[in-house]
Amino acid sequence: MNDRISPLLTDLYQLTMAQGYWKSGRAGQTAVFHLFFRTLPFRGGYAVAAGLADAVRYLRDFCFAPEELDYLAALTAPDGSRLFEPDFLAYLRTVGPACEVDAIPEGTVVFPHEPLLRVQGPILLGQLFETALLNILNFQTLIATKAARICGAARGEPVLEFGLRRAQGRDGALSASRAAFIGGCSATSNVLAGQRYGIPVRGTHAHSWVMSFDTEAEAFAAYAQAMPNNCVFLVDTYDTLDGVREAIAVGRQLRAQGRELLGVRLDSGDLAWLSQEARRLLDEAGFPQAAIVASNDLDEHVIESLKHQHAAIGVWGVGTRLVTAYDQPALGGVYKLTAVQRPDGGWQPRIKLSEQAVKISNPGRLRVRRYVGPQGFLGDAIYDEDYGVAEPATLVDPVDPTRHKRLPADATSEELLVPVLRDGRVVCDQPDLPAIQQRARAQLAGLHEGIRRLENPHRYPAGLEASLYRRKLALIEAARAAREVPCA
Repeated sequence: MNDRISPLLTDLYQLTMAQGYWKSGRAGQTAVFHLFFRTLPFRGGYAVAAGLADAVRYLRDFCFAPEELDYLAALTAPDGSRLFEPDFLAYLRTVGPACEVDAIPEGTVVFPHEPLLRVQGPILLGQLFETALLNILNFQTLIATKAARICGAARGEPVLEFGLRRAQGRDGALSASRAAFIGGCSATSNVLAGQRYGIPVRGTHAHSWVMSFDTEAEAFAAYAQAMPNNCVFLVDTYDTLDGVREAIAVGRQLRAQGRELLGVRLDSGDLAWLSQEARRLLDEAGFPQAAIVASNDLDEHVIESLKHQHAAIGVWGVGTRLVTAYDQPALGGVYKLTAVQRPDGGWQPRIKLSEQAVKISNPGRLRVRRYVGPQGFLGDAIYDEDYGVAEPATLVDPVDPTRHKRLPADATSEELLVPVLRDGRVVCDQPDLPAIQQRARAQLAGLHEGIRRLENPHRYPAGLEASLYRRKLALIEAARAAREVPCA
């Protein structure tokens, strides 16, 4: 839980490959790796990039501590011999993050096959970075995307992240709270996340508080005496509407003391009907400003349904289905070698083949250029920086090459990948979390509403620049021809 992310947060095969690079004399060969995902999560139309700040911290501090090298020295191979050679471990003692890293800023909307992060440097280092970078960016991008979908369904009403108790461990809970805030949540129940990231914290009391008293009225009155500035009463311990009436009675006592009833929370039952009845009772009693907070296994689909039912809910407490990405537990991001540098300084592209078109990697040193028109984002071109973009750009779908899009010649554009690390030094701005959240909101606003919708969203045009597609096709054909077995 400390700030340093150990280089041992990796898969063993990264280290065995590292020893292989070192022993074959290739540890310092310059190579390029890209981190990207192939399909959008939640059957949606976009994703929201998140996790870069933690990734930068990991990269900036990358080094092997003596106790970590001692652990590696003690590992044995299946035959009982030392797994790692002492001279290799001595080499690791000298390794630091001497590489160039470019990344798409957090809060940016992103699409399949676009590199979220690019590492250029010694191949051994790039290999060692893989697992931790995927762990960090995969999860936070997934949760930020889920939060954006939930907040979109709430139509601007506050969404509170309540998922700590159901999150995947301590670090998962902290990462989820951070990513959920990037995606649009207003606050969290996670106090440690509040302290660490500056996220507003919210919460009042649980059913156990009410059950510890003989009556609900006593429980509400005692809580109001203890916390008169934080009274949102949980009203469904026994009978929900009776609970609302008891909250109103205590609300009158608070008002007589110069305080206000902030709201009531519904955590079970028919939330649409109960919220409407609770709203009626509160309004009739003179508490039109008291909020109705709802929880109970909410997600974007439940919230959208409640909206269609005209639920009178003004604040949404979302827990399990947000922080666990309930309906899709992993983003599926990958990290691929795409180019190696020749002795003469030129670049040799690398490509991974597959029987599945979606799994064929894109070669070269890639960048992403986003084109913008008066109405918002027009499309993204993935291109090789060594060849540039032939303007006006033509996009080719990476999976279905029959799908092309020609972008307007007068469209403005911006480069999405920005410098993050140079020779181990951080060279990018480090925006605070509210600024990242604001970027996410502005980015989402740049998308057509059809791309933001939950069901059957419109497909955003993000594709390979036409000349990159042609070079990729030539590499595929050459690689397959080299492996053909001639007929006898």
